[in-house]
Amino acid sequence: GDRNVFSQAEQQEILKKYNKEDQEKLFITKPLYQRTLIVAGGPLANFLLAIIIFSFIYMFVGKDFTPAKIEEVSIESPAEKAGLKKNDIIRSIDDNKVQSLLEVSMFINSSSSEKISIKVLRNQRELVFVVKPNIVDSKDAFGNSMKKRLIGIKIAPVNNKFNKQKLGPTKAIYYSAKEIWFVIKTTMKFIGSLFQGKGDTSQLGGPIKIAKISGQVMEFGLLAFFSTVA
Repeated sequence: GDRNVFSQAEQQEILKKYNKEDQEKLFITKPLYQRTLIVAGGPLANFLLAIIIFSFIYMFVGKDFTPAKIEEVSIESPAEKAGLKKNDIIRSIDDNKVQSLLEVSMFINSSSSEKISIKVLRNQRELVFVVKPNIVDSKDAFGNSMKKRLIGIKIAPVNNKFNKQKLGPTKAIYYSAKEIWFVIKTTMKFIGSLFQGKGDTSQLGGPIKIAKISGQVMEFGLLAFFSTVA
């Protein structure tokens, strides 16, 4: 009975089909808070599935915790103009803590602000720089058109060592929830930027685009595919 809860005529037709005991089990006879919980079950299942997928990846494959060091700063680049230097260790980007060098590009490109705040560690001191990235037309790994934010730095692991760790269940769930919160926060900021006329609408797509990208990601293996699903 959840097809049209506002139609009184339809409700009466449905109620006639059931006895008093069964009527109490129908969706349309439930109070508003219960109907709200029922319809929230679908979206909640999506969040739970994402936590499960990320948790399994972090437990059995591992999560990267390699600190990000600036190996090179391009001449006349936004990074150089802002004051970033070689050997700076990136601590955070737009208040997102950088725990892996893999996150640097992600945080820069997912930012919807005109300027990006970057906190670095230099000579045991934390410094904050505001960088205005260059936005260029580019293509992703699959050849899809995209607008890329470039600040003109090359990243390398500190001491040239990668640090990938397999996590226990508690830590895996914690970092999974953190990953999901970042996606939610970034999505909401992007939607806000669309209303302000600043968002890149070329990145929007429906089921066909989702299917296309899922198929392309599958070429990189199951791990990449499940990460995309999550």
